[in-house]
Amino acid sequence: MKKLTIIDGGMGRELKEIGAPFSQPLWSAQALIEAPEYVEKAHQNFIDAGAEVLIVNSYACVPFHLGEQRFQCEGATLAQKAGSIARSVAPKNVRVAGSLPPPLGSYRPDLFEAKRAHDITRLLYEAQDPYVDLWIAETISSIKEFEAIHSVLKQSKKDCYYAFSLSDEVSDVALLRSGQAVKIAAALVCFVGAKGILFNCSVPEVMEQAILDARKVINDYQAQVEIGAYANNFTPINTDHEANNTYQGMRELSPDDYLMFAKRWYKAGASVIGGCCGIGPSHIEALTDWKKTL
Repeated sequence: MKKLTIIDGGMGRELKEIGAPFSQPLWSAQALIEAPEYVEKAHQNFIDAGAEVLIVNSYACVPFHLGEQRFQCEGATLAQKAGSIARSVAPKNVRVAGSLPPPLGSYRPDLFEAKRAHDITRLLYEAQDPYVDLWIAETISSIKEFEAIHSVLKQSKKDCYYAFSLSDEVSDVALLRSGQAVKIAAALVCFVGAKGILFNCSVPEVMEQAILDARKVINDYQAQVEIGAYANNFTPINTDHEANNTYQGMRELSPDDYLMFAKRWYKAGASVIGGCCGIGPSHIEALTDWKKTL
């Protein structure tokens, strides 16, 4: 029976749920700026639910959320602060994962600029590095995004995981939001010697096929690469999504509903499972209780 690691859930929606200051475009960075004690509380809620990995609350420390001027003045300081908070809250048995978010906006590979993305990612990397045990590059929507982030992460000696965001359309071939095949992404992850390939911030229905596609490639390469998934609780996201203009629609996905999907992911080959936007401590607790039965 393969080992299972439980990571935490979606910080932004958890911050909003517990009463932290929360609005667009700042999103999860607003609590970091105005009320960091809420960030501590949100992390603690996921620890209490059984999370074994905390992801640093640096996802919104980018110009897309902060604005260009604030990012230039405060981006590095805020990412450092986020790393420090996660490190201070995590007990010895809980690892801290640095978060490298989409530098130019989630779900929009059409907005990507490689040089700008590299510079933003490098700043976030250097700010968080003293506080983290591993890295997760999150919500990667295209191969170009992967290449830009890897150009920074390749210098790290820590475990590196690359988390790709998928097209929310169910298909017998898993695709990134760019339309590129998951199998291509998996081959690149094997080639660079990463610790794992994850799939995040997509509807739970598309995760299983991505895991199966990735597992086939990893087996073909005979690589030692972990596979994981942490889905969102959103309605499907369109290709022209404008994240800062509206709140994405939420579903009614109970902890039991989410656990049903997680069991299928585990059977398909996932050994790292958690939650993204809208997946809270109660969902993570359900995963933890299930893990105890394995």
